[in-house]
Amino acid sequence: MSNQTPKEQPAEQPEPTNQVSEHTGQFDARFMLWRMFCTENSVPVESLPSDLTGEPKEKWEKMKNEQLHNEDS
Repeated sequence: MSNQTPKEQPAEQPEPTNQVSEHTGQFDARFMLWRMFCTENSVPVESLPSDLTGEPKEKWEKMKNEQLHNEDS
């Protein structure tokens, strides 16, 4: 006989919703801006801003600075 105890079953967790929380702040705006940028510039949305080089990187930095930093004023 084995002295092992049966594995505990993980507690049921609620299904995640596909909604943006009001509590996550600027990150939601940045995510939406990234999706818009990717669409407008034919960049795969799965890529990361750090993957950009050259003109696309310059466009992203400009768009990000104009859109995200103007919300604070």
